[in-house]
Amino acid sequence: MEEKLQELKQHLTEVNDLDAAAGLLYWDQSTYMPPGGAPARARQLSTLRRLSHDKFTDPAIGKLLDELQPYADSLPVDHDDAALLRVARRFYERETKVPSSFAAEMSAHAVEAYQVWTAARPDNDFARVQPYLEKTLELSRQLANYFPGYDHIADPLINYSDYGMQAATLRQIFADLRAALVPMVQAITAQEPADDSCLRHYYPETDQLAFGLDVIKDFGYDFERGRQDKTHHPFATKFSIGDVRITTRAKDHYLAECLFSTLHESGHAMYEQGLNREYEGLPLGRGTSSGVHESQSRLWENVVGRSRGFWEHYYPALQQTFPEQLRGVSLDEFYRAINKVERSLIRTDADEVTYNLHVMLRFDFELALLEGEMVIADLPDAWNARFEEDFGITPPDQRDGVLQDVHWFAGRIGGAFQGYTLGNILSAQFYAAALDAHPDIPTQIGQGEFGTLHTWLRENIYQHGRKYDPADLVARVTGQPLTIAPYINYLRTKYGELYTL
Repeated sequence: MEEKLQELKQHLTEVNDLDAAAGLLYWDQSTYMPPGGAPARARQLSTLRRLSHDKFTDPAIGKLLDELQPYADSLPVDHDDAALLRVARRFYERETKVPSSFAAEMSAHAVEAYQVWTAARPDNDFARVQPYLEKTLELSRQLANYFPGYDHIADPLINYSDYGMQAATLRQIFADLRAALVPMVQAITAQEPADDSCLRHYYPETDQLAFGLDVIKDFGYDFERGRQDKTHHPFATKFSIGDVRITTRAKDHYLAECLFSTLHESGHAMYEQGLNREYEGLPLGRGTSSGVHESQSRLWENVVGRSRGFWEHYYPALQQTFPEQLRGVSLDEFYRAINKVERSLIRTDADEVTYNLHVMLRFDFELALLEGEMVIADLPDAWNARFEEDFGITPPDQRDGVLQDVHWFAGRIGGAFQGYTLGNILSAQFYAAALDAHPDIPTQIGQGEFGTLHTWLRENIYQHGRKYDPADLVARVTGQPLTIAPYINYLRTKYGELYTL
């Protein structure tokens, strides 16, 4: 059995290596690749995707999994080998349902669509990307239909990102959350908005980047195993546990974007850096779901990075970095500015209270497109109408409307957005559990010390990778299933104080 297990691990590591090579090419495409490289890059990524898929769906892997099943059955359910065999089988059974030619086609199309989007968005030109998006929808439906027996066509696509979740479950979670959020949004936006003009002076990009890097070093992001670069749409990516990179973007006249993007992506990266090194190259060596992953980026960005205690420590250093811009701006004024609640156009810039309404809009559109209740040509007008309904504002153009998010233009339609809201919910649920274990964490944050929180997250979440399914991990860490209660309590407490609700 040991020989067979090692043989299986060798196969799985080779698949991982191909995927890592593809990931490096995607990172390069999103950071430094010249536009002229797009056609060849699409071919290269398609080739790597086909090779990876062929290798992973090799009947030899299925045979090894079958031969190792008695060994898996003899182990405790939380044994590493049992978890590896369970997750590898799940992925093998999923991938064998999808032809290699289709996987390669979808990968190549995503590269082409992304490159068109990078030009179409600044030009405010939805028509240019529309045919690509129509093909993305067609491919997304085709992918879902390789998994018959679903309750909703989105379910197989959701499972790629958030295993165990279904459209019906998410609709209920979102409905409950919406019922709590809408009155809060209405009560806050009826008041005089916070003054955030202090964030909109000229802030040199190099100084913004340097300040953000200093903060995430304090968080625990390991630059011996990581780096930061600029891109159109920030992301984190991992090529190995020893190479986990983040990206950001900066605006010279808006301080918050670069800073909080850096904090956000560092949360993703610290998750991957904190994995059990024994999982290197194996299916266990990734975060367990998009929702759990997003919980870490939102925890470090918002629960920590937008907290009063955090800025009691870091605001003097920020004032030293930008003395002219922040002269005369008190900590109270700055704290209110970075937590300003307003009806806004851009999801990635949205405040904590309105953010999930942006996600729900996209999630609802994904379901409608997959169901055939909406066609791609309807998206710009439907987007504007829903924005008027939910936010009371209409996007002035497509650039800051339907074209703003990269996800549909570089992947699939379906399962792309729900993880953001699940992550917001879980960020508060996990943080509450951390406070139960270590009530002094807020005091430590106010002193610029993050070791206790980072260690607790690494021991309870990061190191396990995919060893536990998302629902099992949440129950194990917090003692209960996913619940919106800690998140709603967090928002009501924080913004109740800020806005005297």
